[in-house]
Amino acid sequence: MRILFLTQLLPWPLDAGPKVRSHYVLRHLAQAGHQVSVVCFSRAGDSGESIKELERFCSGVETVPLVRSRMKDVSAGLASLFSPTPFLIRRDDEAGMWRIVEAAAGSRSFDAVHADQLWMAPYGLACDGVPLKVLDQHNAVFLAARRLAQEARNPLVRSMVGREAAKLEGFERDACAGFGKVVWVTDSDRRALSQGSAAANGRDKVIPIATDPGACPPVPRPSPFRVTFLGGMHWPPNADGIAWFADSIWPRVAAAAPEAVLTVIGRKPPRRLAELAREARVEVAGFVSDLARHLSETAVFIVPLRSGAGMRVKILDAWCWKLPVVSTTIGAEGIESQPGENLLLADDEESFAAGVIEVLRNRDLGGRLSENGRTTVETRYDWKRVYAAWDQIYH
Repeated sequence: MRILFLTQLLPWPLDAGPKVRSHYVLRHLAQAGHQVSVVCFSRAGDSGESIKELERFCSGVETVPLVRSRMKDVSAGLASLFSPTPFLIRRDDEAGMWRIVEAAAGSRSFDAVHADQLWMAPYGLACDGVPLKVLDQHNAVFLAARRLAQEARNPLVRSMVGREAAKLEGFERDACAGFGKVVWVTDSDRRALSQGSAAANGRDKVIPIATDPGACPPVPRPSPFRVTFLGGMHWPPNADGIAWFADSIWPRVAAAAPEAVLTVIGRKPPRRLAELAREARVEVAGFVSDLARHLSETAVFIVPLRSGAGMRVKILDAWCWKLPVVSTTIGAEGIESQPGENLLLADDEESFAAGVIEVLRNRDLGGRLSENGRTTVETRYDWKRVYAAWDQIYH
């Protein structure tokens, strides 16, 4: 098939969960013999080398600059107030992308269009002449917004985010209805939106995120002492989760484990974390291009998320590195977890702190979680095995 692949992120380097998903899907489609042309947004940090990497297995790569600014956000927010279109969708409505997509669809040279994430759904639906339309739903976006609203303490924030969640739910349901095939990362996300109805007609399918364990070897950890969080904090669920951990859980851990250091890695950390970093035993590293030292010193990998949807690739990464994981139930959503065997689950401050402390103190427990985590990712989340399921979509 000749596939037009529309994505919001340039899927290289693999420094974010959505990039991991789209990159290995692209790899599989190319290896299956499809001719895949990528059209994606690009950002200031994207490089020509990233495009060259994709051109090794794609028929072509075309990018559209995406510039974010406070002024554009305000404009999109005001327009969204008087429209059923959610702010998150209106913000990325770009004339340059419309021109390229309309020209590509008008050429009648594609058999299918693949919209990667909800943000690209409007562009995919505009490809009227393309016989097959596929939407890859990395997560139920409305569900992430709804959970954020439920955790918000500020009544105004809770109201605004709740309103956005309601708009997203309607928009997301309508968007999915327009595609011939909808692929979900987790069945819980599919059920949250479709309420079971869409699966009956064969339109929906669940294919989890997968990675490449062979390219990500275990990390030697001779004397680990770090309690490590890894994730871009421009994504609100990450920012909310690590702020909750730092404020409500870390003091308990720090008192019980004087040797431990809280380490936060990722872009755009919240101001509250910057304030905590002035204290001893809290390190806010920001973006780190080479994680080797931090990972080799990690005793516990934490995923303290209270909101979000889809799958957390950070857990798959931690399992590849053979790091013991302590997560909330939401943080491990969609992943085949076995509490006490390949990770620990805890949803309140006291039990989460107890889990982290137990791993810090009990090397046998840490070793068991690490070994079983690596086995899980090798047997259940290797893209070379899992992504054969995409052949049922593009048969």
